[in-house]
Amino acid sequence: MEPLAHLDLSGWGNFPTVSAQVARPEQGRSVAEIVANPGVTGLIARGMGRSYGDQAVQDAGTTVVMTRLNRMLALDGSPSLDGEAVLRCEAGVTLAEIIRHLLPRGLFPPVTPGTKFVTVGGAIANDVHGKNHHIDGSFARFVVDFTLLLPSGERKVCSRGENPDLFWATVGGMGLTGIILEARLRLRRVPSAYLTVQYLRSANLDETIDLFSSTDASSRYSVAWLDCLTRGRHAGRAVLMNADHTPAEELPHRAAVHPFHPELHKPRAVPVPLPGNLVNPLTVSAFNALYYAVHPTRRVVTDYERFFYPLDAVENWTRIYGRTGFVQCQAVFPEEEGSKGLVDMLLTLRQGHKPSFLAVLKRMGPASGGMLSFPRPGWTLAVDIPVTRDLHAFMDRLHQRVLHHGGSIYLAKDATLRRELLAPMYPRLGELLRVKAAVDPSGRVGSAMSHRLGMGGDGA
Repeated sequence: MEPLAHLDLSGWGNFPTVSAQVARPEQGRSVAEIVANPGVTGLIARGMGRSYGDQAVQDAGTTVVMTRLNRMLALDGSPSLDGEAVLRCEAGVTLAEIIRHLLPRGLFPPVTPGTKFVTVGGAIANDVHGKNHHIDGSFARFVVDFTLLLPSGERKVCSRGENPDLFWATVGGMGLTGIILEARLRLRRVPSAYLTVQYLRSANLDETIDLFSSTDASSRYSVAWLDCLTRGRHAGRAVLMNADHTPAEELPHRAAVHPFHPELHKPRAVPVPLPGNLVNPLTVSAFNALYYAVHPTRRVVTDYERFFYPLDAVENWTRIYGRTGFVQCQAVFPEEEGSKGLVDMLLTLRQGHKPSFLAVLKRMGPASGGMLSFPRPGWTLAVDIPVTRDLHAFMDRLHQRVLHHGGSIYLAKDATLRRELLAPMYPRLGELLRVKAAVDPSGRVGSAMSHRLGMGGDGA
């Protein structure tokens, strides 16, 4: 086993930062050696570090970075798969790598979050969802099976039919059951690398919800940018984007020549952290007004990067929040409480003077079955919140308002939730903890998040 490095690690929001012992294995055997090493008292797997909080850092043991285990092992595209293909790959393969190598063959991840720089293992552990959850559900729906390395060193193949409890405890389980080594997942066949996007502007929150309800069933992808700062009759105004994959015959001439090879723009970068006070109500209000103005109701054809991954076009974009960083809060409210919950969340943000450049609203479909999975029917809103002195007090107030409306907080984006609020938000928490106790009786697998929330993994 390579010597362990010591690094300061954080999630994608640069908060909190943890001094961590880090291992970077290059093959499954190396991971097994790390797990078997008696000097490694606690461990958690980490992919690209795009979870926003402290889910993928170990503050009392070893963080196992899996990005070097990134081989694609097999691709089954037989006709019996109804136009899909099954990819077998190591857990460190990213969605970006899948797209780079397999989109030219007409294959695309069936579910993707807002960045392509996530690993397959991370996508399973967080049960990520995308702009098509109302139609296709979460990432778990397309996972055939995976191989899990338990703290004991035993390997288990987990699927809906084989070790199902372990499968559903691991899907969305924040990495607390062991280390995913490889997986098989179904990929979608797409007609091109482009999407036809219908932009629709709404004047207020009621109109936004009505637009979703009347249009999203006919589009595979549906998402809205929401203005968090407007008040009065324009409160909750939004730009709704409905989209579907564009058939090659409907592409503009230049794109139709090479339908799977779009001309992508080179990413720009934020070279250094910007002044911490750059994100304030004035700048966010100006940005929101501009965004709303330049997105009139219209229909356009765009490449997959611009629709799925607009933030990937700016490297290190999180530096706009300065050195102190930010947290992201994503809440889901049940359908019957959706409007009330969203209004309360927006009001709480305004009262707390917490501006958000990015506010993303989506309508959610059915739950996946993961014991700790976030996606469930209803409405979900994600916002960025700069780190300030009153952060924890404010976030606790916001979380309690979310819970008041029967809502839950996405753990993949959390850095501040109090442990007392976890069980009310996740009624199947006890099931997961029982499975975890069975496969990890000494509590070796855990993270700063699991320690914070009292979910074990501290060696106790």
